[in-house]
Amino acid sequence: MARRAAEGSLASWIRRALAHPLTRDIPLDDPRTTMLRREVIRRKPFLRKVYEGWYSWIARNVPQGPGAVVELGSGAGFLDEYIPGLITSEVFLCPHVRVVLDGRALPFRDSSLKAVAMVDVFHHVPDVRALLQEASRCLMPGGRILMVEPWMTPFSRRVYTRLHHEPVDMEAGSWSFPSSGPLSGANTALPWIVFERDLETFRRDFPGLELEGIDIVNPFSYLLSGGVSTRSLVPGFFFPAVDLVERILSRRAKTLGMFARISVRRR
Repeated sequence: MARRAAEGSLASWIRRALAHPLTRDIPLDDPRTTMLRREVIRRKPFLRKVYEGWYSWIARNVPQGPGAVVELGSGAGFLDEYIPGLITSEVFLCPHVRVVLDGRALPFRDSSLKAVAMVDVFHHVPDVRALLQEASRCLMPGGRILMVEPWMTPFSRRVYTRLHHEPVDMEAGSWSFPSSGPLSGANTALPWIVFERDLETFRRDFPGLELEGIDIVNPFSYLLSGGVSTRSLVPGFFFPAVDLVERILSRRAKTLGMFARISVRRR
């Protein structure tokens, strides 16, 4: 018990020491945090490269043809630079977004969207069943849910539980959790729970949706970038070298990866 307490204190000290100065003293759920994280991403070349890779993947996988694309949780990002006409959204009023909405009650007509995109959003939704139901309703046949989310591997589990501020509950008995706020409320393990541990439940309860693929990625790049809440651990010009190492280690993604690119298609 004493050892765990010491490890927890050390992890807290490390998080505080590495916290990005722009957002360190602002409450997590304050809309200013989201707006400042947008600035953090733009100021950190290494982190921006990570996001560019994620956004390029999303843009490549948006179905062709008519139909709108909506992004959930757009406040800190720049996916609109990759998808013309993107409907950007957030759960609270902030600059740079077109719509304030809740992903559990989407204000779009049935079968009107060709894609719903999100980055680091799914695991913050207190009731992902409602989100999946709404996305399924609004997507046209062949439309996709495209998300980039934290993923549980032997390596990432240690990082997320020891160094990250968000809760991790791999044993959660349901796909929901009491929400304390749009950013502080979370279960980092939720994408893994829904699309790996409880995959058969997902298939049974959402027969209109098909899990097309899960690509486990970024064992080191996001960690070295410091993410949106901590200082970067390496300069931007290191990115090509780190990216090359990650490509070489791609066969060990199920052991080392920290994120997953998840594609779900409406039948």
